[in-house]
Amino acid sequence: MSIIDAHTQVLLIDDDPHLRQALSQTLDLAGLKVATLADAKGLAERIERDWPGVVVSDIRMPGVDGLELLKQLHEQDPDLPVLLITGHGDVPLAVQAMRAGAYDFLEKPFASEDLLESVRRALALRRLVLDNRSLRLALADRQQLSGRLVGNSPAIQRLREQIGSLAGISTDVLILGETGAGKEVVARALHDLSSRRDGPFVAINAGALAESVVESELFGHEPGAFTGAQKRRIGKFEFANGGTLFLDEIESMTLDVQVKLLRLLQERVVERLGGNQLIPLDIRVIAATKEDLRTAADQGRFRADLYYRLNVAPLRIPPLRERGEDILVLFQHFANTASARHGLPQRELQPGQRAMLLRHPWPGNVRELQNAGERFALGLDLGLELSLDSQLHNAPLAGSLSEQVEAFERALIAAELTRNHNSLRSLAEALGLPRKTLHDKLRKHGLNFADAGGSSPEEID
Repeated sequence: MSIIDAHTQVLLIDDDPHLRQALSQTLDLAGLKVATLADAKGLAERIERDWPGVVVSDIRMPGVDGLELLKQLHEQDPDLPVLLITGHGDVPLAVQAMRAGAYDFLEKPFASEDLLESVRRALALRRLVLDNRSLRLALADRQQLSGRLVGNSPAIQRLREQIGSLAGISTDVLILGETGAGKEVVARALHDLSSRRDGPFVAINAGALAESVVESELFGHEPGAFTGAQKRRIGKFEFANGGTLFLDEIESMTLDVQVKLLRLLQERVVERLGGNQLIPLDIRVIAATKEDLRTAADQGRFRADLYYRLNVAPLRIPPLRERGEDILVLFQHFANTASARHGLPQRELQPGQRAMLLRHPWPGNVRELQNAGERFALGLDLGLELSLDSQLHNAPLAGSLSEQVEAFERALIAAELTRNHNSLRSLAEALGLPRKTLHDKLRKHGLNFADAGGSSPEEID
């Protein structure tokens, strides 16, 4: 049985063919999209939870009657409007149905205008309910993203927005980011916030696979495909059917494997090694790389056609050095998480340690920061004692000295804003600044005390 069309506004069920035809014509002439059924058997299974229409059903029908249908539909979606048609003698039954959650009932004979008015009100209510659901889901998604991608910098906020936009569409995604930037975290977020969230999420690092087994791992093989292939093996692409495949370090794949990947992306089929059967796939591919694939394509190390196929929806993860104001917030998050995991009390960073964290170039990005937070939680040194020459060598060119000082100052204030301060006075004391100076610096750096959970600076003398 097919799913009820999402464009259908009214589903009409009545075992009387004459009445069914008459009511259908009335609704159709009013500009409504109508689908009709002679009985309700198996109907509840054909209506998806967020179907945007309403149901109009007779109460007395053979098999599944109107009351039983109401019960079945509301077990799946309690907010679905169900309008019941009753005979003169069915009024007590209709009252019972209303108590059970029916939206309305119409007693035969009834005027066409009464039916249309009730249906239109029910459709308006249905739209409101579904809009509220969408808003709640969007809010939950944003909250979930904030918990996974911690930080308040414009760069990380922009990344969260991009993930939110891409999660709702089915296109493949190319994630660009340095080692340790969090590419798998982003890929997992894209999967969990998508309609594929109930399907498998399969992650594979192409760079960690020996060249001799890459094709077998990705595409699978049949018995006898090569020496040692004694039984059938399901590849990662096939295993991810119905869900998402995350393919990291895609730049390390050989050109021969790239050809097969391109075919898979274009045709959405996979053929096991040694087999001749094309297996249809319903997957989303999220590829990730730490290299510039355009340059690799120009150099002949990566197929240009595969690059252009993957680059439809690129998603760049900013390195940690580009979002310095998130460093202390992230560090404290990782340290507190580790403390809770090990059953240890939370530790407070000392000013010298905070300065060290902000000065560090973080070549290993978020992964390196997480490791430092873990060590800190265990009572160990941060492990960031790089030589001055090393720091100068690794540090990015972030503009003039004054610009770097400004960035450092903003990061310190932004980090302190995340701590529990219930007044501007408390924040100023923690930073060692007069309140007027702090107020001016908040304005200069575009920071808001109210956004951190406190009162607005303007409200405090």
